[in-house]
Amino acid sequence: MHRFSVYLIALLFAAAGTAHFVRPSAFARIVPPYLPAPYALVYVSGAAELLGALGVLVPGLRRYAGWGLLLLALAVFPANVHMALHPADFEGIPAWALYLRLPLQVALVGWIYWALGLRIRT
Repeated sequence: MHRFSVYLIALLFAAAGTAHFVRPSAFARIVPPYLPAPYALVYVSGAAELLGALGVLVPGLRRYAGWGLLLLALAVFPANVHMALHPADFEGIPAWALYLRLPLQVALVGWIYWALGLRIRT
């Protein structure tokens, strides 16, 4: 476990989770149109981020919370792909930034896996 990264991951997801409740419309607009109930998805993912942020701070819950955050980061990847493929729908955000989110999301998944000491057990 890498203590600084654990705290940084907790802070990142706590901030993101809070933002889902403070500005839900900003997140609802990036939910791909083929998914139902964008606001419900925003609130559920925001709650998951907040719970994960708290969970990684508790040693006994860290592994479970880490896997939850990792899976959440993978689950929201289609929204990032949707944004990159439809930049005209996201005025004010440069297309290059939308594409940059894709490898950054993959890096986030790797960082969570590494920092929280997650391992696939067979």
